[in-house]
Amino acid sequence: MEGDFLPFLAMVIVQFGYAGMNIISKLAMDSGMNPFVHVAYRQVFATVAIAPFAYFMERKTRPKMTLSIFFHIFLCSIFGVTVNQITYFVGLKNSTPTIACALTNINPAVTFIMALPFRLEKLGMKSKAGQAKILGTILCVGGALLLSFYHGSVVNIGESSIHWNYAHKTGTSNSINHVNLILGPFLLIVSAVSWAVWLIIQTRVSQKYAAPYSSSALMCLMASVQCVIVGFSFDHNLSAWSLSPSIRIVSSVYAGIVCSALAFCLMSWCIERKGPLYVSVFSPLLLVIVAVLSWALLEEKLYVGTVAGSVLIVLGLYGVLWGKNREMRSIYHGEEVDKAAQTTAYDLESLSSHQSKSGIDAFHVTS
Repeated sequence: MEGDFLPFLAMVIVQFGYAGMNIISKLAMDSGMNPFVHVAYRQVFATVAIAPFAYFMERKTRPKMTLSIFFHIFLCSIFGVTVNQITYFVGLKNSTPTIACALTNINPAVTFIMALPFRLEKLGMKSKAGQAKILGTILCVGGALLLSFYHGSVVNIGESSIHWNYAHKTGTSNSINHVNLILGPFLLIVSAVSWAVWLIIQTRVSQKYAAPYSSSALMCLMASVQCVIVGFSFDHNLSAWSLSPSIRIVSSVYAGIVCSALAFCLMSWCIERKGPLYVSVFSPLLLVIVAVLSWALLEEKLYVGTVAGSVLIVLGLYGVLWGKNREMRSIYHGEEVDKAAQTTAYDLESLSSHQSKSGIDAFHVTS
């Protein structure tokens, strides 16, 4: 029982942690914080938080760094952090936390599409697994388009009895001006594409450099430098880097420590215990938590298009995950069959050899 409960609890904590990041980061950017600055500070705090794990846990097992591995980690920092997070947080600033979390669920479908040219995935249109992945991808893309370009009427679910004065004040003065229901979702989709590219590169890094904490710390350090350069390129004013009001430093520290360092450790532990599919299944929980918190704390309104698009995306997500799980089971079963066949062949060969040897020995004895 404990073996199932602890991974479940860890993933629920991760989803609540990410939900809090979306709410707090939205408030920080509504207070006037530049998204580039927010991402840069997040990576600085993430580097500081992950570095001790990298040093103490991988000090004796860390592989040798080569120029090729260093270059791949550099690419990971560009696509997995700089481009991915800048487009995500600018998209979050120009949309709502619910829309942002809904569109993160298209990541598996986008990754499936991006992996096809590199032959990391197969269509397999004749198999149920391949059909599920294709149908799931279509549902995810359709849901993303519906969520982005169709809003419809407001879903009347009443008003929250919770009144957070700071959130209400910040929201009424800034959120309305920042919402762009075309640009925001578009940037969030770009973020998903960037994440898919990162996953493809990260696969090769993991194969060549089996030190996840060290590679993550180096990736965050590189991304910190990149984000600072990008931030100063867009805004030369030093006052933009101020962490006042306090919501800015809270969001930066929270995102760096909770959502980069702690979440990474918990997810790595869960992947080791339960596998990557188990971690992915919890993604829709984030959407539910954020939708409830946004309605309760930020007085966010839900539209028919947002709800319908989110439902399609979640259905598509589980379609892709089901297909991938069935495909992996088929591969695993095939490997087991091959091993069994090899073992049987080896046993038959040994038995035949033993019988032949016994026959020769018997011949010598009788003669």
